[in-house]
Amino acid sequence: MTTSKLSETTIRNVKPGDPRKRLTDGDGLYLLLFVKGGKHGWRFDYSFEGKRNTISLGTYPSTGLKLAREKAEKAREQVAEGVDPSAARKAAKAAAVEARQVAELIAAGLPVPGTFEAVAREWFEVRSPEWAPKYAIKVMRRLEADVFPYLGTRPIAQVKAPELLAVLRRIEARGVIETAHRAHESCSQVFRYAVGAGLAEGDPARDLKGLLRKPVVKHFPAILCPDRLGELLRACEGYKGTHIVRAALKLAPMLMLRPGELRHAEWAEIDMDAATWTIPAARMKRQQEGKLHGPPHIVALPVQAVEVFKELHALTGHGKLVFRGERHHDRPMSENTVNAALRALGFGAEEVTGHGFRATARTMLAEQLNVKPEVIEAQLAHSVKDSLGRAYNRTQFLAQRRQMMQQWADYLEALQHPQPAIKEACRLPSRNPGLRQVA
Repeated sequence: MTTSKLSETTIRNVKPGDPRKRLTDGDGLYLLLFVKGGKHGWRFDYSFEGKRNTISLGTYPSTGLKLAREKAEKAREQVAEGVDPSAARKAAKAAAVEARQVAELIAAGLPVPGTFEAVAREWFEVRSPEWAPKYAIKVMRRLEADVFPYLGTRPIAQVKAPELLAVLRRIEARGVIETAHRAHESCSQVFRYAVGAGLAEGDPARDLKGLLRKPVVKHFPAILCPDRLGELLRACEGYKGTHIVRAALKLAPMLMLRPGELRHAEWAEIDMDAATWTIPAARMKRQQEGKLHGPPHIVALPVQAVEVFKELHALTGHGKLVFRGERHHDRPMSENTVNAALRALGFGAEEVTGHGFRATARTMLAEQLNVKPEVIEAQLAHSVKDSLGRAYNRTQFLAQRRQMMQQWADYLEALQHPQPAIKEACRLPSRNPGLRQVA
């Protein structure tokens, strides 16, 4: 018996209370009656890989008889081509949702999943908690300024070595070679993260090693001639500016600290009776783990340093900060204060900086006073490794460091006495090529 085809008239004549459940059009297409709030629903039955399945083709009258037949015919063609209509529909819906989400992200100025920027930001969120905040900010700013504008929207799996090299060459062209190398390393870490996440098959940055120009190592200018250092110390002693800056100038060469560690000093950290300054780990130049859980840095104060602090306490001891700002007493003095004072004293930037005092101490303690390098490095708060690769405990040499700090202060005091003659070579800026930068 041949099933008769439906007509629009037949469908329109269906009234509420009709006992029939469905109207069949044939070849798997039928209309279920009163299924959606009184509306009728089109269904199509088909078999795929031996399994029976049903898909919805819309509701009547929004989807009329002609359109329902067209949809059913398309489904039959998909089955004939080896495509499951239900799976194809789900895939199409997912693609539409993804396209809409991508459009919304682009409109909001956000990275699209799977692109270099999206993966880089995900990598950053995973790794940055291990870093110091300032370092984390530098890493992301470098990516945002020099990499994302060119690679950010590219699917990370499609980025190849020549494309990445072109981005790094743009950075090189600005003359900031070190920045290019740092960007290269960050990109390499992003690609390796993508490989681990199954988003890329390899790290194209790995193939670029040796193709970037080598950065020129720049050392902090530092005075290495004892006579010239004596001139500087006498100039600092006679500084005519504020007492706070004069105290900083006297302590900077003596205590071997980074400028930021010195100017952020707080009175609560300084025990003048015990001649000890305990700097919290959070203020030291360390990785985030060391800042959060590492030991504080101990500075043994020589007699001369205690005298300077006692004089300064009368001026700023009622507040929190030792070296308070001139205008804002709740802030430390500017990071450029010591360097500006050195320039005012006639010592140029090519000869000495506040940070360069660390290199001066590192070199002269070893060469002039024969202090063991590991003791000096401990006082500089450097993580020194032994023959087994283990880092020395920075408190291990505390007794030796206390002795060294007093010896260094006495040596500096002796240099302040006028010398019979000053060699002309000592008046020249220090350009010792063998002096490594002391961070």
